[in-house]
Amino acid sequence: MPKLALIATIDVVEGQRDRLLPLLRAHGARSLKDEPGTLQFEALVPREDDTKLLVYEVFRDDAAFEEHQNAASIARFRKETDGMFEKIYATRCTPAE
Repeated sequence: MPKLALIATIDVVEGQRDRLLPLLRAHGARSLKDEPGTLQFEALVPREDDTKLLVYEVFRDDAAFEEHQNAASIARFRKETDGMFEKIYATRCTPAE
């Protein structure tokens, strides 16, 4: 099964990006540490749009992403960031290797 890469966009509530970013980075660090199927997690800060954050994630396969979706770290992230963002949407990709 091929790797799964996600490019996610987070629509941040006005004025919340500086509070949300460290929580997102902590979530990424936990995911890399605790989830063997999470291979890469990068938080990206758009230079011209302070209402967005981007995330680039790579998983071993689709099953690893499902494990990530149900892991303790994502539940913690959702609780810690309640009210800080409006929505998250993602594009699923297969890395061209």
